[in-house]
Amino acid sequence: MNFLAHIFLSGKNEAVLIGNFIADSVSNKMVEKYPTDIKKGIQLHRKIDHFTDTHPKVKESTKLLNPAHGKYAPVLLDIFYDYFLIKNWERYSNENFEDFTKRAYRILEANFEHVPHSLRKNLPAMIESNWLANYGKLEGIEFTVNKVMKRVSKPEQLEDSIETIFDHFDEINEKFNLFFPDLVKFSKLERRKLGIID
Repeated sequence: MNFLAHIFLSGKNEAVLIGNFIADSVSNKMVEKYPTDIKKGIQLHRKIDHFTDTHPKVKESTKLLNPAHGKYAPVLLDIFYDYFLIKNWERYSNENFEDFTKRAYRILEANFEHVPHSLRKNLPAMIESNWLANYGKLEGIEFTVNKVMKRVSKPEQLEDSIETIFDHFDEINEKFNLFFPDLVKFSKLERRKLGIID
């Protein structure tokens, strides 16, 4: 899952949201320096990733992308899933999407000192350009994919990503809506197991 979904699945606990947001930029050695609830957010993020990677509907969607995008199909699917979460937002949240993004940005700004330097340099641009909302636009998907292309060894395998969405739109959307309710339930259960209080 990408930034938007991880923030959404954090619940209402602000420290957990921070942990979930920064988890991919935090090494195992670095985890211990964080406060307890941020550590729980990092743990939650990793459990969400494992659940997602092993879910049958996610594997089916990945197979749809494999012919065009090879080993980068899972990376692309993570980005697509934020797009489909926004498209289906009212199915999964009673909170107005704009209110959700404003709340998320407020929390990120208030906890800037906990954000690793690798993320910190991009956070002001993320907030100013409203990246979370942009995941719901094709231009936002293209922008995100282009950023990823600069970091991978075979960027050509990520070309024509927008065409891929259109080619498989209904199938991916259907599989997303079969998978995501399971992920929401899993995340709630794991938050309880971790003793997270929303």
